[in-house]
Amino acid sequence: MARDVIQTDKAPKAIGPYSQAIAATGGKTVFLSGQIPLDPATGELVAGDVSAQTERVMKNLEAVLAEAGCTFANVVRCGIFLTDLADFSKVNEVYGRYFPSNPPARATVQVSALPRGAKVEIDCIAVV
Repeated sequence: MARDVIQTDKAPKAIGPYSQAIAATGGKTVFLSGQIPLDPATGELVAGDVSAQTERVMKNLEAVLAEAGCTFANVVRCGIFLTDLADFSKVNEVYGRYFPSNPPARATVQVSALPRGAKVEIDCIAVV
C-alpha cells in the first residue's frame, strides 16, 4: 500500500504516537488524525468557549488538508467528539461555516474526556 505521511508546522505537532494525516492509495485518500484546539505556535490549548475551540480545530484541520493538497471541499467524512453534547449547536454553527454546501457525512459523540482538557476534537477523511 502506498502511504505518505502528511506533516505541517501550521497545525499542532502530534502529542502522541500518531501522524497529522496519512495519504493512502497513491495519495487519493487522506486520513486526518483528530485535532484538538491547540495553537500551533505555542502548543497550548486556546482560551475560550467551545466555539473558540472549534474555530481553532477547524483551522488546524484546514492547515493539514492544505499540506495534503486538499481543502474542505475534499472532505467526505468527519467525526466530532464533544465532552458535552449540550455544545452540539455551538459546534455546528462554527463547523457549518467550513462546509457551506454539500457537507460530508459525519458522526458526533459525547466522550468523558479529551486530551489536554479540550472540549472538542474533530477528525476527517478527504479524497483528493
